[in-house]
Amino acid sequence: MTYQQLWVEPVGDLVLARVRGRCDEDVLKECQRRVLELVKDTRQVKVLYDALEMEDPTVDMALCQDRMDAEAHEQLGPVVLRRAVLVPNTRIAYLARIAFGQFGEGAYRVFYNDMAKAILWLEENPNRA
Repeated sequence: MTYQQLWVEPVGDLVLARVRGRCDEDVLKECQRRVLELVKDTRQVKVLYDALEMEDPTVDMALCQDRMDAEAHEQLGPVVLRRAVLVPNTRIAYLARIAFGQFGEGAYRVFYNDMAKAILWLEENPNRA
């Protein structure tokens, strides 16, 4: 199966994951697999999820991401990903908070249509007060 609506690649010192169009469980799992593979290979823990051109996902997709994050948390151990989620609307923002909230509390942030601000936040020192 090809994933023409999915791009995951290193860009500078972050991992960029872009999903366009309809997102189903297979696309979501492939995205997670590629992100984790790049995190391991590049040792970059900053991830930008670009969902600006993604069709509204279902609640099931958000819950699937939450489950995959629980599994990734067990696999990666003490490695904490710093994730910015770029969204076009409040529905996708709400679902992103469900998807990344449990294991990403404090290590993720949702941004509305502002890639520059998302990248700046990823570049910040997370230990800064």
